[in-house]
Amino acid sequence: MHAKIFSATTIGVDAKEVQVEVDIALGLINFFIVGLPDMAIKESRQRISTALKNSGIRLPDRKITVNLAPADLKKEGTLFDLPIAVGILQATGLINLEKNFIEDTLFLGELSLDGTVRPIKGALAITFDSKEYLNKKRIVLPKENTQEASLITDIEIIGIKTLTEFIAYARKERNIIPTPSTWHHLVQQKQQYLIDFSQVKGQKQAKRALQIAAAGRHNILFIGSPGAGKTMLAQRLPTIMPPLTFKEILETSKIYSITGKLSNQQALIYQRPFRAPHHTISEAGLVGGGTYPQPGEISLAHNGILFLDELTEFKRHTLEVLRQPLENKNVSIARANQTITFPASILLVAALNPCPCGFLGDKKRPCTCKQNDIYRYLQKLSGPLLDRIDLQIHVQAIDYDDIKKQPSENSSEKLYNQIKIALEQQEKRFGPHRFNNSMTTDEVEKYCILEDAAENALKQAFERLSLSMRGYHKILKIGRTIADLDQKETISLSHIQEAITYRSLENTLDKLKTQ
Repeated sequence: MHAKIFSATTIGVDAKEVQVEVDIALGLINFFIVGLPDMAIKESRQRISTALKNSGIRLPDRKITVNLAPADLKKEGTLFDLPIAVGILQATGLINLEKNFIEDTLFLGELSLDGTVRPIKGALAITFDSKEYLNKKRIVLPKENTQEASLITDIEIIGIKTLTEFIAYARKERNIIPTPSTWHHLVQQKQQYLIDFSQVKGQKQAKRALQIAAAGRHNILFIGSPGAGKTMLAQRLPTIMPPLTFKEILETSKIYSITGKLSNQQALIYQRPFRAPHHTISEAGLVGGGTYPQPGEISLAHNGILFLDELTEFKRHTLEVLRQPLENKNVSIARANQTITFPASILLVAALNPCPCGFLGDKKRPCTCKQNDIYRYLQKLSGPLLDRIDLQIHVQAIDYDDIKKQPSENSSEKLYNQIKIALEQQEKRFGPHRFNNSMTTDEVEKYCILEDAAENALKQAFERLSLSMRGYHKILKIGRTIADLDQKETISLSHIQEAITYRSLENTLDKLKTQ
């Protein structure tokens, strides 16, 4: 007796079809699972046997062999419990699913010992790909995953709570109403923030820098003494960024789905992610990894913001792995038999104190650090990493007079209204979903047209700041964004001068290291 059931697993953020083949034959009573299963799948033999027993089904006294094909694809997790159980029921004739039903359906789910179907990771990613690439019309999965899966339209979602419920459904003894799509309801939810830039006293230059960062997707570094407001400023950056597009919502939600961070209460990521990992995070925690690679904080911040506070407290090697994702907008994790790529299109916001005590250059408190301590403190910031951070801002502690002023006129809404103008300019220039920060060398030459005075100022800055070619291009890209905010076709002297001020901090840090 033989049966074949279809399931799927996730490789990176993509779903791969897995055929669950079940064969029941005479021989020594045993239960084998082959096809590169991990330990969780091997242990499913006990879960499935007990779940079937507690659902009123007695396994036949036969040799049961389960093959997860393709056999050269590693499988992990517990989502194959349900398809294996369904395959056994189909092979023994305890249920009789039609051929067309089986071929059009994916089965996913973990089984408890009492036959309850438990939720699994990756329901959204698998449901999306089952419709787009696997040509499936239906998916049977745990009831707790239906809200997540129902975000995908034009596919039938069958949610089940127990194995007994599915057996009754398969025998046509009861009807399960497919879960209707919730996509249109959820996408109507608007971004609502309880924080606003109007709550930030003073810090006019820092707000301006964040406006430029949001408009052109420029990475930004804040340096300043403790309590100056670096974290407060960074937390408000999402309030001046455009809403996620349809494509971005699905991309971001798929990443959270495969890490198990979606639920019926939050079945969709419709606000730009803001991830702020602690400085003790490991390299694998930041970029992703593991025996079966999972996304790290960089990918969880995809289409949003990665905020690294206390930047110099991170391990230097951990910081260096940021270089490739910042350039390529993805993370590649190599294993012996495969390379998995996770998306990582992020806006990096970093913050640090200028020295171990935190008060180097502060107007109110003197620095008590020795020069060697400052050198060692800043040594973790390599030149190549700083080269990839476009805007570098010194944030000073505010004065008492700033505290007593009325709320700032620069509300998030006002700042965003100006940003929309720059975004429209970039869409006309590059098409949708591209920004000045991603300009190629040829595009920089084509679109960053300087007035004569701006050209002379940039030449002087190139020599004075000892800029690399990357640094030179960064200034041009920043100048292009500032000109877009002003609705100007050419980059003027004032635009390039402002852009240069956002790159001069790197030279200051280099001097501190070598003094």
